[in-house]
This record gives sequence, structure tokens and C-alpha cells, in this order.
Amino acid sequence: MLVVTTDTLPGYDIRVVLGEVLGVTASTRNPFASGLRSPRTGAKGDMAQVLVQTRARAIRQMIVAAKRRGATAVLGMRFDNRDFTSSGVEIVAYGTAVIAVPVTPEAKAHFDQLTLEVQVYEPQPI
Repeated sequence: MLVVTTDTLPGYDIRVVLGEVLGVTASTRNPFASGLRSPRTGAKGDMAQVLVQTRARAIRQMIVAAKRRGATAVLGMRFDNRDFTSSGVEIVAYGTAVIAVPVTPEAKAHFDQLTLEVQVYEPQPI
């Protein structure tokens, strides 16, 4: 799956625009619940790592939603967030799902490599 933050995909022909897709996840501001601090030791974790993992979950959900619609790419991927409680934050990854077909030799080679990587590493949905 190609995911880009731009609205164009050089070397590809956009055949079908399938529409908006999104992935939503929630995170807590409570340092104990998020594993950043321990009630016993008070040890600090890495907040940056928690943020990276939270965004990655939202991206994975967005990709699953795009694949369910038959997309081969997501264009214009962005993040958004909002507070939904005093201690909870919603993180959203969103973009436009499209069917993109590689038309240049470089894009075809890149797409073939991505397809191979997905087949090797991506877990199958349950």
C-alpha cells in the first residue's frame, strides 16, 4: 500500500478515487495508564515512543480501511486529534483512498517491491 502526504503520485495513473478513509485510535494522558510511570518505582518511559506507536496504530487502521475498499494507495494522508475526555485524546489518520496504477518503469519496480514486502510482512486480517 502506498501512503503519501501529497495529492499526487508521480509515475502512477490514478484510475479511481474511492473516497476518504480513516483510522482512529485513542490515547490516555494518564502517565500510569500509558506505561510512562510506574506507581511503585516512578520510572519514566519514553513519551515519544508512545506517540509514535499511537500514530502507527491509526495509520494501520486507515490502511485496512483503504484495502477493504480495494485501494492501492492513500493520497493526502494527514493526522488530526481531539480531546474526548479530560484524560483521553483521539488520534485520527485520514486520507483519500485511490486505485493507482504504476505507469513508469521506476514506479512499476517500486510497486512490485512494495507488493513483495506486503506479502512477506503484513499479517492477514482475521
